[in-house]
Amino acid sequence: MSYTDLVDWMFNLERFGIKLGLDNMREFLDRIGNPHHEFRSIHVTGTNGKGSVCTFLADVLNAHGFRVGLYTSPHLVDFRERIKVDGQDIPEEAVVRIGEELRSEMVSMAKEGTEKQLTFFEFTTGLAFRYFAEEHVDIVVAEVGMGGRLDAT
Repeated sequence: MSYTDLVDWMFNLERFGIKLGLDNMREFLDRIGNPHHEFRSIHVTGTNGKGSVCTFLADVLNAHGFRVGLYTSPHLVDFRERIKVDGQDIPEEAVVRIGEELRSEMVSMAKEGTEKQLTFFEFTTGLAFRYFAEEHVDIVVAEVGMGGRLDAT
């Protein structure tokens, strides 16, 4: 599958449907090895300025020698802008490789009776966390999605 095909597939996932709770996300993360346990994180919430605060924090941490993952949304031009390590967008190759692996897990979940497929944001969050774990980041600065205790981030 090409980068464009995978991103198109992701954008066709449910975008705004919300199944309250984190059961699907927890199961998904468990199936992909709980990559979020491999790094520390700063979770930025609030009404305005989250992306700016995240970028500032990531830059400060990077300047102090930390290997930093940055997860924000939405993107302006290219999907890869959402997921960065040390200021560099995730490579297309990594999006495709990790995306295809995660897509297989999502299909398995659906076949085994998970109530609802993952949303675009949940899938993207899993992809970002897996990439950050593979890149051995020290810390991830993550912008909250919808917010609250049931947010996928």
